[in-house]
Amino acid sequence: MQFCDECGSMMKTEGDKWVCGSCGHETIRDEAKEAAMVTTQGQEQSEIIDVSDAEDTGLPTTNAQCPSCDNDRAYWYMQQIRSADESETRFFVCTECEHKWREDDH
Repeated sequence: MQFCDECGSMMKTEGDKWVCGSCGHETIRDEAKEAAMVTTQGQEQSEIIDVSDAEDTGLPTTNAQCPSCDNDRAYWYMQQIRSADESETRFFVCTECEHKWREDDH
């Protein structure tokens, strides 16, 4: 992929030139430079790994009493669920039974 030196737009190939679709600027194609470019056809397919059942959710944990199973550890995160001038709501997810509850700032 080549970008225009004049306006920064993406350029297209037309024969032996790169041509900017926005401003019309043209440059001569350089085969050595193009060989080093990575294309979507040249990229390898990556393996998708399912981590939905993984124990680590990536969320921080804290001491919090689960109202469902009395476990004392929970993952937590903050989310804005009301208008922007209201404080965020803190959500907890039990590390044992995965029960979810919230704690509003008052």
